[in-house]
Amino acid sequence: MLLDDLWEGEMAGVRIDTTSVLLVNVDGDVHAYENRCPHQAWALDVGEFDGDRIICTRHLWEFDSRSGAGISPADCRLKSFRCRVDSDGVIRVVLP
Repeated sequence: MLLDDLWEGEMAGVRIDTTSVLLVNVDGDVHAYENRCPHQAWALDVGEFDGDRIICTRHLWEFDSRSGAGISPADCRLKSFRCRVDSDGVIRVVLP
């Protein structure tokens, strides 16, 4: 995916090999998470993103978009992946 396709304040689900990844553009910084809520594995890309929080539509669990840390509830976290944007605008995600 290109950075031009993921505007600031947007999120998108992509598939890399067999892994579903959620890309989030927070003020020009791209973050990558596993595209599933840790509660019941619901896809997060069908949820909401208000620029600061990723909200799962299934049970309204909320996560900090910059760190993946749980907000409500606070004792959970999204699985994150390292990512970078190359000079040509391609978003690269490093999977384990």
